[in-house]
Amino acid sequence: MTHDSTNPLEENFKSAIEAILMISDAPMSLLTIATALELPVNQVRDLVLEIKAEYDESDRGFELREVGGGWRIYVRQSYDWAVKLFLANENPTKLSQAALETLAVIAYRQPISRGQIASIRAVNVDSVVKTLLSRGLITELFTDSETGAINYGTTELLLEALGINSLDELPLISPYLPDASENFDVR
Repeated sequence: MTHDSTNPLEENFKSAIEAILMISDAPMSLLTIATALELPVNQVRDLVLEIKAEYDESDRGFELREVGGGWRIYVRQSYDWAVKLFLANENPTKLSQAALETLAVIAYRQPISRGQIASIRAVNVDSVVKTLLSRGLITELFTDSETGAINYGTTELLLEALGINSLDELPLISPYLPDASENFDVR
């Protein structure tokens, strides 16, 4: 497909990219967008960066962020309060304290087996691990050939939920665990 100045799509590629990002429930890579619109990746990158800059300069309730290997529209942090008020009556299912603690152990220590998680938390974690698996926040990475234990790790969905690109962006945990910092020599 050749693009010339008479092509009405040429003038609306930024709007087309916005439309794609609005309907997507996962971060969209530049390559995916470029393929869909039959444009060079460099042109799509430039257009996405222009859209991001326009959003950042405005007082819109949303922003464009690069997360999980792609681009996605998120609520602007300064408007989190409004979304929280709206969702207060929606009664969303939240993770239990046990699930959050188990998820943190997995995120910081992966790959990690169920037995190792239970040892760190000093409780049975079978049902919590099943919950995290069913929600797509963790995944089975591999089975240890010696012990037969399944080792778990986090998923891209967790990165998206946290709004980060990689686990390297997780905060250091050692300042919060002064007595156990030797066991969490992460970063």
